[in-house]
Amino acid sequence: MADLYSYLVAFFLISLITKLVILRRHNKKSPPSPLSLPLIGHLYLLKPPLHLTLQTLSLKYGPIFSLRLGLRSFLVVSSPSSVENCFTKNDIVLANRPRSMVGDNLSYNYSSFLLAPHGHHWRSLRKLTTIEIFSQKGLQKFSAVREEEVLSMVRHVFAVSSGGSGMVDLNYLFFLLMFNIMTRINFGKKWIGEEIASTDEAKRRVKEVRDAFFPSLSLINECDFFPFLRWVGYKGLEKRLVMLHRKRDEFLRGLIEEFRGRKTSSSNETLIEKLLSLQESEPEFYSESVVKSTAMIMYVAGPDTSANTMKWCMSLLLNHPQELQKLRNEIKNHVGHGRLLKESDLPNLPYLRCVINESLRLYPVAPLLLPHFSSEDCTVGGYHVPKGTTLLVNAWAVHRDPKVWDEPDEFKPERFEDILEGEREGFNFRYLPFGMGRRACPGAAMAIRIVSLAVGALVHCFDWERVGEELVDLNQDFGITLAKSRPLEAVSSPRPFVIDLLSQL
Repeated sequence: MADLYSYLVAFFLISLITKLVILRRHNKKSPPSPLSLPLIGHLYLLKPPLHLTLQTLSLKYGPIFSLRLGLRSFLVVSSPSSVENCFTKNDIVLANRPRSMVGDNLSYNYSSFLLAPHGHHWRSLRKLTTIEIFSQKGLQKFSAVREEEVLSMVRHVFAVSSGGSGMVDLNYLFFLLMFNIMTRINFGKKWIGEEIASTDEAKRRVKEVRDAFFPSLSLINECDFFPFLRWVGYKGLEKRLVMLHRKRDEFLRGLIEEFRGRKTSSSNETLIEKLLSLQESEPEFYSESVVKSTAMIMYVAGPDTSANTMKWCMSLLLNHPQELQKLRNEIKNHVGHGRLLKESDLPNLPYLRCVINESLRLYPVAPLLLPHFSSEDCTVGGYHVPKGTTLLVNAWAVHRDPKVWDEPDEFKPERFEDILEGEREGFNFRYLPFGMGRRACPGAAMAIRIVSLAVGALVHCFDWERVGEELVDLNQDFGITLAKSRPLEAVSSPRPFVIDLLSQL
């Protein structure tokens, strides 16, 4: 009888506490939300590509709305004012990343600055990479690397154009360019030399690395919504991630061991040289995992995003020959035909920058940005956001909002001519391809330089045509980044001055 009494008291207290919690939540203004089903919440509403589904939901529920996906709560924002509210007033509260099965398996225990929790560890790594790579001094230090690799790309296209049909696989070309640049910044060596870049062996190596570093996956999946799915090995997702991590780790370990075996200078020219130097002086902080994770993020965050931007940019130019000719005329008028385009020319090519900006507006490489995570309760747009909520910023919806942009679905580079670089953060929070706030992409300036230099050089040195009369397919394949669903190929022919110019280089 005493036990029964205890159970009844416990049941009564639990019921009372539950009612009080529910009542407290209802007393606070919650964001609008669609009808939620038991257990699954709003998962029944979500269809790929996710950014388009969330854009459609925002048209019905407003620029700020909430979702419950299994056991996780999400806040979705889709307007400049809501984005501003998140990354000014609530920037610190929303400066964390949500933990996930992908992060658990691929981030060396969240030791990379991309996914590390906001705090001392993150600040230290962010400061290191910013100073060594992404600062003005760091950008200048590797300027020659970028120019040399773009020259190698031009030579590659010239060889293809001169030796047959002129059909260029731009997917392969841009990935090779970016991976060579990152390997030289990381380890001071080319990944695949120019002399073998056209061989089947080089293409096999590219495929292997692309499969290891850029598989089609999202940062959050079903196992994060329903953790018990991890216990039963749902769809083999975690097993696949473990194998993926093993491949990445093997690749990085091989490069690091090779670097240690080479004679190095004391100037810390490369990122890995700086990291290994710090490992000697601060071994507790710069562990092997931190060294590997920092090098890995340079590969994960750099090649795929910039290569995809180049593909979208060239696709749009191929579909808009007038804009392509306008860009070629700008480069010809400034650079002429006596030399190749250099990084020092970029500030004098405003239309090129407009083309890059417009490509990023239409096809942001991370249409939902990277997710943020609330470390405590906060208020966004007057709505209560509980601690532990994942924030999704729909950059795609902001970039295509007719209230914000004139003819938002049209390719109009000229729309950026009146917007000066650096004028108000994020152009009043309506343009955010690199994220916002303290977790914004630190490599934005380098990415813009590489993409501008590569696209500018291809337009300067070659005439380009689509394969056939049909427009280039602009359908999307969405994983962590926004990629084209079909490979990009185009027909190139060298301009007359290029033949003489390359013979002199």
